[in-house]
Amino acid sequence: MRDSKHTRNPSVPLVERPNKSQLKREMNELQALGTQLVEISSGALQKMPIDDELMDAIKLARKIRNTREGYRRQLQLIGKLMRNRDSDAIKQALGGLQRSGEQENARFHALEKWRDRILAEGDDAIQAFILEYPAAERQKMRQLVRQAEKEAAQEKPPAASRQLFKYLRESSES
Repeated sequence: MRDSKHTRNPSVPLVERPNKSQLKREMNELQALGTQLVEISSGALQKMPIDDELMDAIKLARKIRNTREGYRRQLQLIGKLMRNRDSDAIKQALGGLQRSGEQENARFHALEKWRDRILAEGDDAIQAFILEYPAAERQKMRQLVRQAEKEAAQEKPPAASRQLFKYLRESSES
């Protein structure tokens, strides 16, 4: 005999829901996204598309970072709050923030290479830099190179080398 409570009506479609493992994976992803939000700077956090409730939860997580269990539970709460919000917009904003950071690092390394090249090659490298960045002043660069060479010869800290790097950065920005 069949139990009438457990027979399925063929006219009612089956509703597929994600399995428990999938839900856990999604929740862990949202928690990881929340952790990234807790770790970014306050200025960058203000630019994120998040509401006040989520912002308050993130600020509280920053305050209780030293209490292990409370911090873990707060991250879970942030993940739970993000379930009901547009996490794709937050992911895109974080991705843009990371890309801009990577671009800034690449620019920084390029300027370090310019500084090292200018200190090694002298006037030829200065001329090449001025061709690429016309706002730079040749006389100022030569003066900083001479100071850096003098400091290196006297085994002093590389203050002029740092000043040269700062000047290269300013020249490349203008």
